[in-house]
Amino acid sequence: MNKTHVRRRAPSDALPPALIGRDDAMAAMVAAVSEHALVLVEGESGIGKSRLLDECLADPGLRGRTVLMAACPPLREPFPLGAVVDGLRAFHERLGELALSPLAGALRTLFPEWASWLPPALEALPDPQETRHRLFRALGELIDALGVDVLVVEDAHWADAATLDWLLTLTTSRGAARSIVVTYRPLEVGEGSPLLRLTSRPPRNMSWERIALEPLDVPQTGALVKSMFATADVSDHFAAFLHEHTGGIPLALEETVRLLRARRDIFRSESGWRRRITEELRVPPTVRDSVLERVTRLDPPTRAVLEAAAVLEAPAGEALIAAVADLDEAAVQDGLAGALASGLLRESGRGAFGFNHVLASRAVAEAIPIPSRRRLHHRAALALREGEHPPVVRLCHHFRESGDVEEWCRYAEAAAELAMEAGDGHTTVVMMLDLLTAADHPVERLVRLAGRLGAAVSVTAEPLLGLGERVRAALEETLARPGLPAGARGELGLRLGRLRFHLGEFEAAMAGLEAAMPDLADRPDLAVQAMLLLANPMIRAWPRARHLEWAGRAEQLFPLVGLPVERAAFLSHHAAALLCLGEEDGWRVARALPADGDSRLERQEIARGRLMAGQFCTLWGRHDDARAYLDSAAALVERVGYRRIEDVLRLARAHLAWHAGHWDGLDDVAAELAGSETADEATRLEARMLLGCLDLARGVPQRAEQRLRDVLAASLARGHADPFIFPDVALARILLARGEPEAALEITEPLLEMIARKDVWLWATELLPVHLDALPAVGRTEERAGLAAAFAAGMAGRDAPAVAAAVVTCQAMVAADPGEAAGLFARAAAMWAALPRPYDALLAAERQGRRLLDAGERERALKVLEESQRELAALGARWDADRVAHLLREQGVEVARPWRGGRKGYGDRLSPREVEIVRLAALGWTNKRIAESLTLSPRTVERHLSAAMRKLSVTTRTALVTTAAADGLLDETPT
Repeated sequence: MNKTHVRRRAPSDALPPALIGRDDAMAAMVAAVSEHALVLVEGESGIGKSRLLDECLADPGLRGRTVLMAACPPLREPFPLGAVVDGLRAFHERLGELALSPLAGALRTLFPEWASWLPPALEALPDPQETRHRLFRALGELIDALGVDVLVVEDAHWADAATLDWLLTLTTSRGAARSIVVTYRPLEVGEGSPLLRLTSRPPRNMSWERIALEPLDVPQTGALVKSMFATADVSDHFAAFLHEHTGGIPLALEETVRLLRARRDIFRSESGWRRRITEELRVPPTVRDSVLERVTRLDPPTRAVLEAAAVLEAPAGEALIAAVADLDEAAVQDGLAGALASGLLRESGRGAFGFNHVLASRAVAEAIPIPSRRRLHHRAALALREGEHPPVVRLCHHFRESGDVEEWCRYAEAAAELAMEAGDGHTTVVMMLDLLTAADHPVERLVRLAGRLGAAVSVTAEPLLGLGERVRAALEETLARPGLPAGARGELGLRLGRLRFHLGEFEAAMAGLEAAMPDLADRPDLAVQAMLLLANPMIRAWPRARHLEWAGRAEQLFPLVGLPVERAAFLSHHAAALLCLGEEDGWRVARALPADGDSRLERQEIARGRLMAGQFCTLWGRHDDARAYLDSAAALVERVGYRRIEDVLRLARAHLAWHAGHWDGLDDVAAELAGSETADEATRLEARMLLGCLDLARGVPQRAEQRLRDVLAASLARGHADPFIFPDVALARILLARGEPEAALEITEPLLEMIARKDVWLWATELLPVHLDALPAVGRTEERAGLAAAFAAGMAGRDAPAVAAAVVTCQAMVAADPGEAAGLFARAAAMWAALPRPYDALLAAERQGRRLLDAGERERALKVLEESQRELAALGARWDADRVAHLLREQGVEVARPWRGGRKGYGDRLSPREVEIVRLAALGWTNKRIAESLTLSPRTVERHLSAAMRKLSVTTRTALVTTAAADGLLDETPT
C-alpha cells in the first residue's frame, strides 16, 4: 500500500524512542502470530501496545502476511462493527476478484458502496439476533476470501458489542488458519463486557498468548531517554526523577522528555543530561498538560493540522485533514511535517495520520474554541459524506458536534436502527436520548424519537445504570409538550410508566399510567401493557380489588395480543401481578409461560417471567418449583446475554439459599449485590436487608440494626410495597430482644395495617408472628386471636406451604393452653422443615420447648430445646443459639460455651464445603457454575479451591482432583 509523502522538517534533537524492555513480549508475539494464535496484548494507556504491534508486524518473519487492521476509535457510542468495516474498506480494490457465496449479500447493509460487487440482498429475518448471526458468517466468509492472515483489533476496550461477539465466533471457528491480535486496556473494560469472555478463557480451536505490558523500571526509563538522545549520558538521578513523575509509562515518558527539552528544562552538562531545578517549572503530571503546552509552541499550519486530526479522532489521510483544516496542499504538507516532527502525530501503515494517543487528541480538541471546533466538525462531516465510503457513525458524530440537527438526526436514526438490528439496544438508547435532549425538534419528530427511545429502554438487554433517570426526565419533558396527538400521549405515558416501575417510582408510575389509559383506547396492544402494570400491587394505597380489576381487564384483551414477544410479556406480568397478590390463579398463568422462544426478545421476556415466578415460588414456600424456574431463567439469560436481570437472578437465588439454610458464602454474594453498580436500587436494598438478617442470626445485632434501619428508611422514602424488602421483621426482633416492645410495634404495626388494608395477607407470612410477640408486652393480648384468624382466612385455599406453616405458627402463639400450643408449634416446625426452611423450623421448635416448660413437661421440653440449640449453632444462627443456651442454663442444663475465636478450622483435612466444591470441580464445572449451584460467589469458590490445594499440597486444579480422588475424598458425601 502506498503511503502519503510529506515534506519533513529537520527533526529536533529528541529522536523517536527505541522499543525498551519489550524483548520477551516481542519474541512471544512474533512466535504466536506465526502459529495462528489468539494474541491478547493488554496494558494501560500509553504502555506501548500499538508500538509493540507495529514492531511485530514489521518483523522479517511475518513479511508478506495479509493484515486486516481494525482500530476502534474512542467514540462515545461506537457503531456496531464500525472498526471492522473501516478496516475492510481498505481492500475494496480486490472485491471484483473474489468469488463470494449468496451469503455475502448480508454485507450490503454495511457496504452499500460495494453493491456492484456483492451478491443480491438476502431476505429479511424476523429476529435481529438471527440477522446478526448471518452477518457474522458473511464477514467470516469475506475475510477468508481475502486471505487475511492476521486480524488486528486495536483498542478493543472501545469496541462495540457486535465486534467483540464476532471475534468470539472467529475464535471458535474450525479450520481458520489466521492469527487474531487484540490490544486493550484492562482497566477500561466495563463489567460484563463481551471482551471479558474473550480474555478469560483460552479458545478451543486456537492456541493463545497473553502479553501483559508493564511500566518500565528505573534502568529501562534511563534506557528509553538515552535512545531519544542517542547518548549514554543520562544520569541515574534524572532517570529516577522521570520514573517517579511518569510511573514508567513509555508514552508519558516520551511526552514529558520532549516537553522538558522544548522548554529547555533539561540540558546537557559535563556529567550527562540534567534537569533544570527551578521551583516554578515542574514536569507535567499528565500527558494532557504536556500536549497542550507543546501545541501552543507550534506554527499555525501545524496547529491547524493537529486540530483537524483531533476533531477527526480516527486516523485520516492527507486529503481529509486538508479539507477539515481548510489548508492548501503546501500548507497541509508543512503542517503534517511539523506535527510528525513534534511527535504528537504519527503515520500509520495505511497512509493515514493520527495522534499517538487518544489523550493527546482529546487535549487538543478540547482546547479549540467552541465556534472554531464546530466549523471543523462541519467540514469533517461534509468531507466524509462526499467520500467514497461515507461512515454513518462518524457522520452522526460530526454533524452533532457541528450543530446541524437535521443531518445529525438523519444519521443518528439510521445508526440506532442498525444497532437494534445487531442486538445492541444500549447504543440505541444512548443515541436516541442524546438526539432527543440535545436539540429542538418539531412535534412529529419529537414524538417519533421519544417513542423509539421508550421502546429501546424496555427491550435493551443491558443494565440502564444512570441512563434510567435521564431517560425518565426526557420522556417527562416530551410528554409535557403542548400539542401532542392523543395516541402519542398514550404511548409516551406507557413508556414513562414502565420506566418509572423499573426505577422504583411506583406511585408516580401508577398515576401516570391511569392518566394515559384514555389515550390508549385505540391501541389494545399497548393498553394491555399498561393494565398489567396497574395490576402490580407495588404501592401501599391501592386495595387488592383495584389491582385485580386491572388484571381482569387486561385478560379480556389478551386475545388481541398477537406477537409472540408481546404474549410472553403479557404472561410474565400477569403471573407476577396475581402471585404477588396471593392469587392461586397466578400459577395457571405461570405454567402457560413457554420454555423457549423463537427470537431474542421473546426469550428475554420468558426469562424475566420465569425469574419472577421463581421469586414468588420462594415467597409462597414452593422451593422445588423456585429452583426449577430460576434454573430455566438462568439458562435463557446466559443464552441471550440478558445482563439486565443477572443481578436480580443472583439475588433470587440468594434469597432462596437464605430460607433453605445454605448460608456459607451467602454474605459474599449479598455484599457484592449490595454494592453492585449494575443493580437497581430495589436489588441493592434487598441485598442489604439480607446482610442485616445474616448479621443478626450470626450474633452481630448492632451492625444488623444499623443496616436494617438504613434499608427501612430508604424503603419508606421510595413509598413502595415490596414484599421482598421487609426489614421490619428482623428489626422488630432486635427491639423485642432488647425489651422495647413499643418500639417494635411502631415498626410492625404500620406495615401490618397496610397489608390488611390492601387485603394481601401473603405478605404477613414473616411479619405477623413478630407482631404477635410484641402485643402481650404492651397489654394488647386480646388482639392476637383476631389477627391470627384474619391471616388464616385471608390465605385460605392457597397452595402456599410457607403461609400454611406461618398460619399454624400464629395459631400456636394465640393458643391459651400450653400443651395445645406446644403441639401446634411442633406441627409448624415440621411444616417449616419440609419446605425446607430450617431456620424457621428451629425457631418454631424453640417455641415448642418453651411452651412444654409452661405445660410442666420439663424432660421433653429440655430435649427439644437442647436439639434446637445444637442445630441452631450448626446452622450458624449464633444469636438464637445463645438465647436457647441461656434458657437451658437457667434450667440447670450444662451447655458448652460457644467458640468466640472465629470459625473453627479443619486442620489439614478438607472441610465438608471444600469436599463438595472439589467434587463439582471434578465434574468439569467452572467456578461460576459451582457458585450458582451452591449460591456462593465465584470469589468464595476460588477461596475454597485454593484452601483445598494448600491442604493437599498441589498447585493445579487437575492435581487437586486427582489427589482428592486418590485419597477417596470424592467418594464422601459432604455434610
